[in-house]
Formats: sequence, structure tokens, C-alpha cells
Amino acid sequence: MGYFDQISKIEYEGSKSTNPLSFKFYNPDEIILGKSMKEHLKFSMAYWHTFTYLGSDQFGGASKAHHWDKGDEMEVAKKRVYAAFEFMEKMQIPYFCFHDADIAPRGETLEKSNENLDIIVNIIKEEMKRTGIKCLWGTTNAFGDAKFVHGASTSCNSSVFAYTAAQIKKAMDITMELGGENYVFWGGREGYETLLNTDTKRELDNLALLLKMAVDYKKKIGFKGTLLIEPKPKEPTKHQYDFDSTTVIGFLRKYGLENEFKLNIEANHATLAQHTFQHELNMCRINNMLGSVDANMGDCMLGWDTDQFPTNIYDTTLAMYEILLNGGLGTGGLNFDAKVRRGSIAEDDLFYGHIVGMDTFAWGLRVAAKLIEDRVFIDFIEKKNSSWKNELDKKITKGEIDFEGLEKYALENGVSENVSGRQEMLEGILNQYIYNC
Repeated sequence: MGYFDQISKIEYEGSKSTNPLSFKFYNPDEIILGKSMKEHLKFSMAYWHTFTYLGSDQFGGASKAHHWDKGDEMEVAKKRVYAAFEFMEKMQIPYFCFHDADIAPRGETLEKSNENLDIIVNIIKEEMKRTGIKCLWGTTNAFGDAKFVHGASTSCNSSVFAYTAAQIKKAMDITMELGGENYVFWGGREGYETLLNTDTKRELDNLALLLKMAVDYKKKIGFKGTLLIEPKPKEPTKHQYDFDSTTVIGFLRKYGLENEFKLNIEANHATLAQHTFQHELNMCRINNMLGSVDANMGDCMLGWDTDQFPTNIYDTTLAMYEILLNGGLGTGGLNFDAKVRRGSIAEDDLFYGHIVGMDTFAWGLRVAAKLIEDRVFIDFIEKKNSSWKNELDKKITKGEIDFEGLEKYALENGVSENVSGRQEMLEGILNQYIYNC
């Protein structure tokens, strides 16, 4: 007897289907740009939001009671594994992501926490073998406990730094044991509330030291996955050190780590940084730093991380546009770091949330692929920048001209006529593709 016996495997039925428990646009075997949808869209279930989130928010406690969440902590943890893999099987989701604290309860000591993890990891391995479902990435929760009140690697308490390293070591070990294709660092409390009590240089130096230790440990144990850093601008601290993609890229370059890490970009974090999702992906792509994606959506009218399932076709179209231009995500994927709303208290709501997210990205993929095939924006950008294909361009870009030479050119030639950016026309074309693809 399973946990979702009332629900059958979710299948593709097409856009005309009125069955809410079916895919309207996600057709796993449909070929786009020479690859199937399931190859382009490496969907992953976020263990924390899907199987440990019970509806709490800043203003209220749990609003849901899942029938598998009964018993002592270890019993519940075991049942969640079986429920999670049954859910992924029926959703046709090939990957999952986890924090250590999601899959097993913390013990009173680090040793006990590790023992709990080992027990649950063995069960996960059995379910992975049974289903063929894989681990996209693992990470550690180094932000939830009271010990992390002043940060983890950036804490003013050196013993907290040591404990953080120990947690990461174990999380990397089990990620490797589960065949994880990536390992993620998210500095949940790596930031500050006020500079009046903060030594920012020491904290940033210590954060870099921890990351260098992680790189060394990765090489020591032979972990072949990609190390990822996930930017976030604020919440819980007022100023996070990993504010956005360009901040993280600059940090990595300062400390000589740019060849060891890529970035895991979350849509909702882009919103909090006052950027678009596409902007963050684009900054990573042009710097060869795009590693993976947390696929969700924020609410521009709220100032916190709402982690909604993605339903905005414009966002997913432009996200997939950047991902396709990047040649895909390599070892990364599309992890649904999203939770159903607090009022969505029925267990089948988990299915509806993931269905709409998968359908929205599938449609975005289809539109983005057509835009690239037709070179709609590619040709326009090349035309807009055509003035750089002349003798002056060659001298500037090859460093063959200096300020005096440029002054001489400007005095003799003035400025040629600018071309229109035609933003409104391009937005109209984008609409047309979205509506008609």
C-alpha cells in the first residue's frame, strides 16, 4: 500500500486536456533542438519544501498534517523517504535535492546526527536503486540552529566555524555516496545586520577559507560533481555576502576560486535583489558560471522569499533562452525550490504545484528554442552592434589605439547616427512567439 494510491502516474495529455492531474505541455519524449524535453529539463524535487514543509510562515505555525508524519522523528524520516520516491515516480521527476536536516532529524550531538543520517541514507539508496531516481545535489543546513545566530563560516565563534566544516564534510560525504551530481553552498546567515559589531574583512576571509577547504576535501575524496554557490540578497540577514550573481563572481575571483565553483540561480532570489531571473542567468552565462537553477517564482509585492511554483511563461521563456544559449546546465538541473501555499492543505496539492511548474518550463523551453532557431534576438543584437565591425573596432578591441588616437578620430569623424533599440517591437515579437508557439 502506497502513500498516494488515489493518484496514478502523471502523463502528458496535451493542451486540450481538462484533467488537472495531467501534463498539458510537458511531453518528456518530445524532441526540441535535437534533445528530448526530459533531457533539456532535468527536473528535481526539493525534499525540504515538498516533504518537510508543513505550512508555517512568519506569522503562523503549521497548517498541514500529512498522514506519513506520524510517529517518532526517525520513524517519520523513514516514511518520508518512501512517500517522496512514490511521489517522484508518479510525477516523472528524475532527481531530488536535499539538506542534511531535511532527510534525518538532528541528534543531541554531531555524532548522533551523523548516525541518523547514515540510517536514512541507506534507505534512500535502496529507493534510488529501485526507481532509478538520482540525486541532483545535496547541501547542509548551517543556518537554522541557534548556534548559527552570528553566521556559520562567518561566525565570530571559531568553534561554530569548526562545527560548520564538520557538517559540510558529512553532507559532502553522503552527497557523494548518493551519486549527487553537484554540491551546493547557501550562506543562510552569512551576512550582517549592522556594521557596528561586524568585522567584514575577517568574515569574508573566513568564508573563503571554508570554501577552499571544501575544494580540497572534494579533491581528497574524489567527488566528481560541481560545487555550486547560491546567491541571495537578504533574508534572514539584512545584508548577505552572496547578494547576487555578480557579487558572488567577484568574491570568487578575489579569492582565486573562480575555477572551482559555478552558481545555482534561484528566480525568487533574483526578485529580492531587484533583478530579473533572466538577468541573473545572463550574468552567469557570460562569465561561464551558470551551473544550476532553483525553479520557483517570487511575489514582487512582498519583501520575502515566497518560493511559489513558477507559472509565469515570460520568466520561464527567458530563463530557458539563457540556458539554451549556455548549451544547457551541464551537471545542473531545474530544482523546484517551491512550496504549495499555506492554504493548499490537501496532499494532492503537491501534484498540482509540480505539474504547473513542469508545464510552465516546458512551454518556456518550446518558445525559447523557436526564438533561437529563428535568430530573432540574435540577429537584431548583431545588427544593433554592427558599428563595431569596422577598422575602429579592430583598433579598440585589440588595444592598438589610445586616448590620443581616439580623440583624433572623434575630432575628424564626429559621431555616426545611432540606431533604434526597438524595445517595444521586440517585446511584441516575444508576445507573438509566446502566444503562437
